[in-house]
Amino acid sequence: MSNNLPQLNKEYLKNNLLGTEIADYSAEIMEYPERVVQFGEGNFLRAFVDWMFHEMNKEGVFKGRAVIVQPIPQGRVSNLNKQDNLYTLLLRGIEKGEVVNKREIITGVSRGLEAYTQWDEVLKLAENPEVDIVVSNTTEAGIVYSADDKLDDTPPATYPGKLTAYLYHRYQYFNGDRDKGMLIVPVELNDRNGDRLKDIVYKLIDNWNLSEDFKEWIEEGNVFVNTLVDRIVTGYPFKEIGELEEELGYHDENLDTGEIFHLWIIEGDEGLKEKLPFHKIGLNVKWVDDMTQYRSRKVRILNGAHTSTVPVSYLMGVDLVRDAVNNDLLSEFIERVIFEDIIPNMTLDPGELDDFAKKILERFANPYIDHKWLDISLNSTSKFKTRVLPSLVEYIENKKKLPEKLVFSLAALITFYKGTEIRDGHLVAYRDGEEYLIKDDIEALEFYAGLWGRYQNDGIDLEEVAEIVLANQDFWKQDLNELPGLTDGVSAYLKQIEDDGVEKSLCRLLNK
Repeated sequence: MSNNLPQLNKEYLKNNLLGTEIADYSAEIMEYPERVVQFGEGNFLRAFVDWMFHEMNKEGVFKGRAVIVQPIPQGRVSNLNKQDNLYTLLLRGIEKGEVVNKREIITGVSRGLEAYTQWDEVLKLAENPEVDIVVSNTTEAGIVYSADDKLDDTPPATYPGKLTAYLYHRYQYFNGDRDKGMLIVPVELNDRNGDRLKDIVYKLIDNWNLSEDFKEWIEEGNVFVNTLVDRIVTGYPFKEIGELEEELGYHDENLDTGEIFHLWIIEGDEGLKEKLPFHKIGLNVKWVDDMTQYRSRKVRILNGAHTSTVPVSYLMGVDLVRDAVNNDLLSEFIERVIFEDIIPNMTLDPGELDDFAKKILERFANPYIDHKWLDISLNSTSKFKTRVLPSLVEYIENKKKLPEKLVFSLAALITFYKGTEIRDGHLVAYRDGEEYLIKDDIEALEFYAGLWGRYQNDGIDLEEVAEIVLANQDFWKQDLNELPGLTDGVSAYLKQIEDDGVEKSLCRLLNK
């Protein structure tokens, strides 16, 4: 970090940067009124939602900014306020085959409030009729119910508690006017996040003995939408910051980085598009009647490709996602997993699936993200169950044969967990004689340690290893040995990997 550089703030931006490539807009967008209350000031919201507000403001189609509420005692609101809530966003990656590196100073935030020291000011915001949108990202753990929350807490501890108190203040201030309700847009990764949040709000209304009319105001005047978001946000670039600030010419404590790709699925009435007119500037935001298929697409293609490749790539000695995509053998494996074993089971428009899959391959190749397979391997067994197993099972049911690449991946996964020692809550396994540590639930680690211990002591053979893993209903919620041919397929690949290693086995699988 270069301490002799000027600090980014509104004055510095106006005097030095407006009209340049990094701030190619007028000063007017820094004065747009507050229209959004945003619970959460983390890297993701600033590189996703606040970036979208900024991009719309540049085109004059939204003309509003967000007030950020820091929902927990610690956070970066004070740092943001010090910079007049300006920050630089770097979006980097591969787009249509070309390396892209975009830099821009984002102006979508007006000010920041700290919930634990400025709760009165947060509630005062509820009195502003123009602030009629709530956005939140308080992590999956944020949308939780607590019986300990009270209306007169300053503030209630949980995000749903804060939101309920905020909405009640607005309800009282506007005397229950149904036209003064809000559009509530959670971005947390919980499945059906809007429904979940609304259910907890209702529960708190009952707990707090609030009026039936308030509950009706919530129902009649407010809209909770379910959402699905997708963008990798890597946050503050600690390793590069000195070099980046020298290039930029100023100091920015809130600099944020993310990938080029973005996708936001919002399940809600398309009439709401005019309130958040992302479509008018071509942002990749879709308003849909039912987001189930889009969630399935993300889980099965993006997450499924990741999870099925983890053990194969890592055991081949390739540690980073982008290096796997740039490896001819692994690249072909990933593509064939997606296009041959996963997509044929899906019902969304084939063109849309194909386009999504191609963008994923570009995202995997992003040269700016050091995405380590070993980091992705956390809880791989449970991830395989939710992300890969549905594709595997449906393929067998529909095609009456095995999806060979996914079966190979399952055998590689079992091999990846080949360790007998648990140390400090990790399973110790070995790749080419060097140990690596596997993170997972202790029950899963103990299962594999016991299983491979029995194998090493000549108690069982690899066919029995396959049978025992596939029979584990704690893992799969079913006995996978009952799927035609799967036990034989997994055990055959286990033997190949044991005898010849992953790379030679993969060559044979792909007919190389």
